[in-house]
Amino acid sequence: MSAAQARSAVLEELILKDPGRFRVLTGDRPTGRLHLGHYFGTLHNRVRLQNLGVEMFVIIPDYQVLTDRDVADNLTEYVEELVLDYLAIGIDPARSTIFTHSAVPALNQLMLPFLSLVSVSELNRNPTVKDEIAHSRQSSVNGLMFTYPVHQAADILSCKANLVPVGQDQLPHLELTRTVARRFNDRYGDGTAVFPQPEALLSNAPLLLGTDGTKMSKSRGNAIALSADADATARLIRGAKTDAERHITYDPVARPEVSSLVLLAALCLDHSPLRVAEEIGSAGAAALKRTVTEAVNEYLAPIRARRAEYARDRAHLRKVLREGNERTRAVADATLAEVRAAMNSHY
Repeated sequence: MSAAQARSAVLEELILKDPGRFRVLTGDRPTGRLHLGHYFGTLHNRVRLQNLGVEMFVIIPDYQVLTDRDVADNLTEYVEELVLDYLAIGIDPARSTIFTHSAVPALNQLMLPFLSLVSVSELNRNPTVKDEIAHSRQSSVNGLMFTYPVHQAADILSCKANLVPVGQDQLPHLELTRTVARRFNDRYGDGTAVFPQPEALLSNAPLLLGTDGTKMSKSRGNAIALSADADATARLIRGAKTDAERHITYDPVARPEVSSLVLLAALCLDHSPLRVAEEIGSAGAAALKRTVTEAVNEYLAPIRARRAEYARDRAHLRKVLREGNERTRAVADATLAEVRAAMNSHY
């Protein structure tokens, strides 16, 4: 982990010097609307990298919904809601490519030879897969869940991304992608590297708890969606879990629920959490929640306004996806052609 953090610091310096040398692949499963945890965890950073000049591919991996669900419920709606959120926060389709997995057949064709490069025991040992299986919503685990890391490798390598923003829990997935790239190059590269070995850009994302004091999650009903209106946001924050101590302090270990609210206000106000806690002081949890509500609603107001504007033109959302799918198909098809040539299967 320390090595990954040190390398991320070096990568950040390289990005500032020459952003054009990097291509990023990132994305979100379409299983519900994005929330503040997503925003401060990953979305804000995507916009930052895009604006610096890094080439960005944003995948909506619709097939991967089926890893832990029997059916992909409300898929069209969720995909469009994701696109709305992306556009509202500042993802620019002219500079970043938004696409869906199912619209790029080459991704699945790449997964087949990639599967031959990893062993069953390697997939079995992957700690992220183990955790996802443990929290699966299915009565039994399907084969797609088992091959999830190779699925992601195909997504990343199809566009030859060399940089992937991840959290600590995603490092094993990315390491397997690097393994697939390295083994393909060794086995079929004939002295040249067909694939880069993508590097992890570790996020310094703050940990925001849900309103119930547990991990903020789309499925737990404890998250503040970016699409929530001001009244719904206020209602969720009023019901947020705190503790019995009146004086407000920032102590994530001893007072995680209170500290998460303090941190949320600090992020929206661009203040330090200690400053926010000090300003509230002995005014108590009610004052803290008022501060958080005002800060969140003011911060999200322009995002919500842009979202409402985009929502009035659903045809534009489909156009964004159609054009993104076309661009990605061209890139992925070219990669697949290289793979076929390297494997002597280009007939």
